[in-house]
Amino acid sequence: MEFRELECFVVLSEELHFARTAERLYLSPGRVSQLVRSLETRIGGRLFERTSRRVRLTPLGERFLADLRPSYDGLSQAVRRARAAARGVTGVLRVGFLATPTDVVTGSVRAFERGNPGSEVELIEIPLSDPFGRLRAGEVDIAFTLLPVDEPDLVTGEPLNRVSYRLGLSVRHPMAGRTVIEAEELASVPLIGVDGPAPRSWRERIAPPRTPSGRTISQAGKVATTQEGLTQVALNRGGMLFCTPTAAQHARPDIAFVPVTGLPASVLGLAWPKSGETAAVRAFNESAVANANAAPALVA
Repeated sequence: MEFRELECFVVLSEELHFARTAERLYLSPGRVSQLVRSLETRIGGRLFERTSRRVRLTPLGERFLADLRPSYDGLSQAVRRARAAARGVTGVLRVGFLATPTDVVTGSVRAFERGNPGSEVELIEIPLSDPFGRLRAGEVDIAFTLLPVDEPDLVTGEPLNRVSYRLGLSVRHPMAGRTVIEAEELASVPLIGVDGPAPRSWRERIAPPRTPSGRTISQAGKVATTQEGLTQVALNRGGMLFCTPTAAQHARPDIAFVPVTGLPASVLGLAWPKSGETAAVRAFNESAVANANAAPALVA
C-alpha cells in the first residue's frame, strides 16, 4: 500500500473537498481522485460517498480512519523528521518581511514549518528605507522583497505574486472618492518616497519619478517605514503607492486606497545573500514557491 494513497485518504477525510485536498498536497483534483480510487480498490470497498454537492466518509471509511490515524501520524512525523535531518533543516530561520506579513508571507511560513518540523521561523520586519541592510548584516537569513533585485551579492527566488497598486490618499484629497486613477494622473499627485540607504531602483519603485509616458511626478517628502508613510498620507501631505494586499491590511477610516491602472505589477519574491545560502534558506524558498503555486491567484 502506497504512503501517498494513505496521505490522500487522511487529508480528504479532513477537508471533505477534493480541490482543497489537492491544494494541501500540491496535486491536481484528478490525481486525488485517482489515488482514492486506487486505495478503495486495494481495500475492496468505498471509503467516501461522493456527489456533486458533498463528500463524506462511508462507515467503512470512518472505521479505516480510526484504525489508521495513530500509525499514520507516527509515520508522517518520522518521515518529516528524517527529511529535515537529511537536508540539515533545523533550528530558527530568521525571515524578513516588508511592512505587513500578508497571506504570501504567513502561508510560506506555515508551509515551511509543516514540512520541516525541526525548524521554527522568526519573522523580522524590514524597513522600506533599507530593504537589504539586515540581510547583509546577518540579522535575517532570507527576506521577502520586491522584484527584480539588482544587487550582485544577493540571490533571488521566483516571483511569488504579481499584484496591482493602490494609491493611498487622505479622505480629504479631491481624488479620494475616485473608483480608479490612471497612471498618467500621478503627475498631479505628489508622492511620498522612502529615505535611507535604499538603492535608487528601490526608491523609484516605491515612488516612481515619472509616469509611463515620461511626465514628471513630484515628491512629497520621504519616510523610513510604512507606518510613517501612512501617517503622512492621513495628514494629506501627499499620496503613497501600496501593493493591493498591503493596502487591504492597512484599511483605516482616514485613508482611501484607490486602484491605479497603467503601472507595472508589484512583484513579491525572496532574496538572500549568496554567501549565506543554507539548506534551510533553500527549503524556505522552495516552500514559498510551492505555497504560491498552490494558492489561488490574487485578483487585484
